[in-house]
Amino acid sequence: MNLAVKWMQKFKDRETQSKLKVYQDKVELIRQRNLEVWDDGELQAESLRLQKEAKSGTPLDELLVDAYALVCEAAKRKLGLQPYDVQIVAAIALHERFVIEHHTGEGKTLSAVMPAYLNALTCEGVHVLTFNDYLANRDAEWMGPIYRFLGLTVSSVQAGMSLPEKREAYAKDITYVTAKEAGFDYLRDTIALNEVDTVHRPFHYVIVDEADSLLLDEARVPLVISGETGAASDDRIRFAEVARQLEQAEHYVFDEFQRNVYLNEAGAAKAEVLLGCGNLYDSHNSQLLILLNCALHVESLLKKDVDYIVRDGNIELIEEYTGRVAENRYLPDGLQAALAAKEGLQPTAGGKILGMITLQHFISLYPKIGGMTATAHASAMEFEDIYELQVVRIPPNRPNVRIDHPHRIYTHKEAKLKALVHEISTVHAKGRPILIGTSSVEESDLLAKALAVANVPCHVLNAKNDAEEAEIIAKAGEVSAVTVSTNMAGRGVDIRLGGGNPTQAEAVAKLGGLYVIGTHVNESVRIDDQLRGRSGRQGDPGASVFFVSLEDELMLRFGIDKAFRAPRQNEALEDSVLRSKLAHIQRVIMGQNFQIRQELNRYSDMVEDQRRILYAERLGILQGEKPMSPSEQRVRLYYIDECWADHLAYVSYIREGIHLESLASGNPIDEFHLQITQAYEQIPAKINSESAKMLAKLEGSNEPAKWEAFGLQSPTSTRTYIINDQYIENKRSSWTAMTVFAFGIRKMLRPIFNLSEF
Repeated sequence: MNLAVKWMQKFKDRETQSKLKVYQDKVELIRQRNLEVWDDGELQAESLRLQKEAKSGTPLDELLVDAYALVCEAAKRKLGLQPYDVQIVAAIALHERFVIEHHTGEGKTLSAVMPAYLNALTCEGVHVLTFNDYLANRDAEWMGPIYRFLGLTVSSVQAGMSLPEKREAYAKDITYVTAKEAGFDYLRDTIALNEVDTVHRPFHYVIVDEADSLLLDEARVPLVISGETGAASDDRIRFAEVARQLEQAEHYVFDEFQRNVYLNEAGAAKAEVLLGCGNLYDSHNSQLLILLNCALHVESLLKKDVDYIVRDGNIELIEEYTGRVAENRYLPDGLQAALAAKEGLQPTAGGKILGMITLQHFISLYPKIGGMTATAHASAMEFEDIYELQVVRIPPNRPNVRIDHPHRIYTHKEAKLKALVHEISTVHAKGRPILIGTSSVEESDLLAKALAVANVPCHVLNAKNDAEEAEIIAKAGEVSAVTVSTNMAGRGVDIRLGGGNPTQAEAVAKLGGLYVIGTHVNESVRIDDQLRGRSGRQGDPGASVFFVSLEDELMLRFGIDKAFRAPRQNEALEDSVLRSKLAHIQRVIMGQNFQIRQELNRYSDMVEDQRRILYAERLGILQGEKPMSPSEQRVRLYYIDECWADHLAYVSYIREGIHLESLASGNPIDEFHLQITQAYEQIPAKINSESAKMLAKLEGSNEPAKWEAFGLQSPTSTRTYIINDQYIENKRSSWTAMTVFAFGIRKMLRPIFNLSEF
């Protein structure tokens, strides 16, 4: 198997080199265009010619050389930026629908302008999806002069904009917007009762920045739009009290990777006594079992100040990939209410869900997708499997001379913290800038306190202020700067040596450049690489190192602390085998997470297929493709929305408990598909029946006032939010399949660590 993988990798590498050679030949043609002698008027006339060619049907591939040459010259004149050859190579790959791996600091923002300009020539609209509002606004403002000089319009969409403002922004030739906001706007469009209340045009071409974060890490995140909220019952308090009386091992157990919790026989017996419900697994107790599972999950698996905080009487979740408080994000209703009950807060219902779509399914609506990130190669197989996107690694403009030191592994956390503080203090004393990546808000605060005791001042990044954080990151390369960050994913700002000051840059370079320190290793090597990649940009000197403890969560989960029973010591363990096993664990987890996502897709893909079929019919009615009177149009749209909302509620109910099917030797995925298919097949008849009844009541009236009197209107208020689905993902996959997979992992790791039990 290893030989096959290596052979396939060698084949892909050869294929990539061949592709890069073709792209380099195109770069030479672009350079030969030599537009320096043209005046501004000639350049703008050439852009107008290209627009006419594109609108008349000339293939964009035939216009690429001329278009890219124009952008290069416009960038030089308007922004003083001269694109490197590798930036043009990246731009060609983006147009050809690849995910490009372009190292941090290599200029992805400018690379994206070329394919954005080329694909906007048809006037069908181009979206550049960014990680946050700050980056959307920054990039639109920064690159805007190029587009406008060449006769195209550009804008950014920001959360909080009015509907007319958004509609205008999406009507531009190029629109910069976060993936989530674009998705929320799409959901709002799906429940609009008038075409004038929609903001999106038909989707055309999208460039996804931070592609690994958006297309993989957050791909399963469901975006939700719901109607009015109402008060929830406080039954959850009762279940929270029951969960608190259950003890680990005695009453419940965790799965192999501590992602799920299950009652054992003793736990079920105790819960039955406390609830007074009889057999907990009788069919009439299914809802009780779901509520108890939610309470037990939040009690045993969600940690305060790690997974969430309580502020001003509200639960606020912490983003897994940034360690910052997540705005507008909730657990699925069952878990969110259970978490509120755990903290003694009154839960409120999330309101009736009117529409839902995952980021993966939303981005898949674009006919043409390109992506860019600094870390893609490690997940190339997943990009291809989910999106049919191939990864192309773009060589750096200058060779990377960063030194990546071996992991330093300690026996216990106290020794690791002591070594971290000593290392940071020693390096800081020389004036070398240091960037430290931590695993959580809790850890970053702990480290900052320890550094304060050691008289080392530092900036801590774990707030939710993107503009302020960007300013701090930009200065992280200055002499003596010490910056502690929960995560660097999606920060979108280069760290220049000396903060951009040439004199300081020279001094920092002599000190060895930016020193990056990780306080742990992540499940995914991509996240580690994102942190490493902040050092050594554009051929700068730099270094990175990761400090690890055998008591770190990842090591404990896989039992590495038991496998290597070294006596507690303050010095790092000099064991190359241990380092290689740690790297192996990361590969195992990445493979496991890939399989989990594949499994989860089998649940959500069918629901998305159903949504698209129904929405296509709805869109046709909204746009007047089927001649109906206005009252018929309004009634049918209303009942399509009503039936779909009811269907989503039913789907949610089924998914909450479907994993229990495996305990009865059933196949939960097959059962899920069967039940939602049967439910969906009843929707057309229900829409027709309810529509006919309402039309009879209206007696053909086309007066909006009468429609509203009968309730045929949009909800008086809606809200959009993100469901933090990560906590119950595994329950939605087949429990049996996951158990088999876990035993497979254990079997694979046992000979590696020479263990009888792992």
